[in-house]
Amino acid sequence: MKTHSIHILLLLALLLTACGPATERPATFTDTDETADISPDYGGVTVPPNIAPLTFIVRDSLADAFVVEFTAEGNSENCESDGNFIVAAKSGGLVQPDTAAWRALLQANTGKTAKITVYARSDGQWKRHRPISFRISEEPIDAYLSYRLIEPSYELYRQLGIYQRNLTTYEETPIYENNRTFDDDENHCVNCHNYQANDTRRMLFHVRSNHGGTIIIDNGEINKIGIKHDSILSAGVYPSWHPTLPLVAFSTNLTGQIFHMQHSERIEVLDEASDLLLYDAKENTVSKIFSTNKQFETFPCWAPSGDRLYYVSADVPNLPDTLAPKDRGSWMMEHYSELHYNIWSMPFDTLTRTFGEPQLEVDCAAEGKSASVPRISPDGRFLLYTVADYGQFHIWHKSADLCIRPTNQSAPHTAPEGASIALPTDSIVPPSGGERGANLNSPEAESFHSWSSNSRWIAFASRRDDGNFTRIYISYIDSSGNARKPFLLPQLDPRQNIRLLKSYNVPELTRNPIQVSTAKIRKAVLEQEQKVSKFIEK
Repeated sequence: MKTHSIHILLLLALLLTACGPATERPATFTDTDETADISPDYGGVTVPPNIAPLTFIVRDSLADAFVVEFTAEGNSENCESDGNFIVAAKSGGLVQPDTAAWRALLQANTGKTAKITVYARSDGQWKRHRPISFRISEEPIDAYLSYRLIEPSYELYRQLGIYQRNLTTYEETPIYENNRTFDDDENHCVNCHNYQANDTRRMLFHVRSNHGGTIIIDNGEINKIGIKHDSILSAGVYPSWHPTLPLVAFSTNLTGQIFHMQHSERIEVLDEASDLLLYDAKENTVSKIFSTNKQFETFPCWAPSGDRLYYVSADVPNLPDTLAPKDRGSWMMEHYSELHYNIWSMPFDTLTRTFGEPQLEVDCAAEGKSASVPRISPDGRFLLYTVADYGQFHIWHKSADLCIRPTNQSAPHTAPEGASIALPTDSIVPPSGGERGANLNSPEAESFHSWSSNSRWIAFASRRDDGNFTRIYISYIDSSGNARKPFLLPQLDPRQNIRLLKSYNVPELTRNPIQVSTAKIRKAVLEQEQKVSKFIEK
């Protein structure tokens, strides 16, 4: 009899664990048609099945307590075995779902619609708000996201770094920081981090000013290189790793800034000249892809097949031939709003490492617009880029929007190392417009962006929250190239998005974490001498 009693107690305990929520919903409440005001806004978004818990603040000054219920369609309302759970809000309406409960909800309900139901208490009475729905995708996002955190100023390089975030948790680790406390010797800029095909085993970033050079990391080996030659405009700037070969396409730019006194956009970053370079990381050699006077080529990007290079280029036919080099910058400043960049591509022979004839892909100039930052989805099917009224550095341009269009490649072309594969010539034909990107955009600037390796997610920088700071948003892209409503990068405390007075810059998604330690990278930056690359004339 005693044994049976023990078994019954254990069974009851298991049943209570499976179907008894730790926090109970109110016993009595009144339904309302109003949707709770939560920040960030998750209504109607699609989330990956491996994302960290979506935390938020319930904004209701009349309420003194909140209980929040997470459920999924078709699930029994009272049973946690389907992933349902309830959480009580903390002070200030802070809702932080338990990580284990959140993961159980996502894993049990991929492909389904989930609901957030907020109960609010005021004057001792509870009311139940209309549920907020979001979709749980079946496709995961790459687990790691790296970005630069930078103060939105233009004079100092202090307290600047590149960081890596684990998207399945809230863990953020530094890849490299210049100085947490001011030290003039360490006061340098770091920028343009880039990876080979969403894989951190090959990566790079630039160091400017003190200890300058480009840090190349190749399977754990770190080198600081310098791209210098009398015929090259500058060191490498915007990079793109070839998807399989130890090659990097760089732009080389003579860049200046304009600070507007009366303008809705505070600053304009523009080039007075720009070309494209090809760098061989194995041989430490560099050669020119383009060297033109009145065409400004920049923002290179390899197709995932490796046999085509995309880039943007502006034609500046009115640039005077007799203009002295010292006056070129002034002329460009007076004509900054006339710069309209189109998207071009050209075939690349991986055997001979030579490029073919350029092909116009998107004619933005014909519509009075300007393109920047082309990125091809890893499955080769879609081109993602920004388009604005003019220029190519769109982070301050309120007119800057994201556009997605098909590349007319039904499947990626494989390009094994040393092979030469022809790409179809009907790459991108339809007129620009970016209908598929409509859900991504806001009245403020959308700028840098990257694809997840499965082509189902993008991360991008946006100023939509306040017009001043860029923050990272994530959006699901379906198999037809249609974008779903994006959501803000989750934080353990969602107030972090307001309290952190830095901008997120250049989000890059990767499948794996950084392969070398921060200490090893720091040692290379501060102690290694530049290995100047050999220039190859072609």
